[in-house]
Amino acid sequence: MGGTDEGTAAGTDWRAWQESWDRQQEWYMPDREERFRVMLDMVEATVGPKPGVLDLACGTGSITDRLLARFPEATSTGVDLDPALLTIARGHFAGDERVTLVTADLKDPAWTDSLPHTSYDAVLTATALHWLHSEPLAALYRQIGTLVRDGGVFMNADHMKDASTPRINAAERAHRHAGMERARAAGALDWAEWWALAAKDPVLAGPTAERFRIYGEHADGDTPSAQWHAEALGAAGFAEARPVWASPSDALVLALK
Repeated sequence: MGGTDEGTAAGTDWRAWQESWDRQQEWYMPDREERFRVMLDMVEATVGPKPGVLDLACGTGSITDRLLARFPEATSTGVDLDPALLTIARGHFAGDERVTLVTADLKDPAWTDSLPHTSYDAVLTATALHWLHSEPLAALYRQIGTLVRDGGVFMNADHMKDASTPRINAAERAHRHAGMERARAAGALDWAEWWALAAKDPVLAGPTAERFRIYGEHADGDTPSAQWHAEALGAAGFAEARPVWASPSDALVLALK
């Protein structure tokens, strides 16, 4: 996936890196595309096919990539702190005037100052905010509540556990991990293997090293239930909030301003 031009950014196959990230994520979440489809269905249902979107904790831009493929007249602001994933996103979307990419730390209360707009039709995020604990996540939701216009939406697709069903949770986890092992035997890359490849790439090695200086190996916060998310979003100023999609382990919560 690295560059053919002696490792220069100009010779890097950014699409290949973007797709490689998607495949690695799908190893953990085989229904990942389904949640994206429902997310975009609900964008269209609530704010139409020409939305101004904030792709929150955008990573390589997986949401933005699918957003623009489905809605060519949409625009997207992607915000993240990860220098390696942002390097891939910047390479992948280079020259696309519909996309703005911003480096900002969502734990910094002033992160919204870096955004090019003060209001968005939709704020979207997926499999990213579980590294925040509940109190800072609720604070982030309050900030998001000020960024979504009246009638706009926020959607978060992530790991949302229901602690009241431990036997169901254990059965689901065992079944999911059995499938992951089969996929691993067929050549799927896990998180550590993917980052090891990035660390060896001439263009991504520096940003990857910086990424691990910022985050460490992997930061996991709380994974509260979908009900908790809906209630926190209600407290953040949204008029309605509920899950609009769910798998046995994850959910997509939509909040309407």
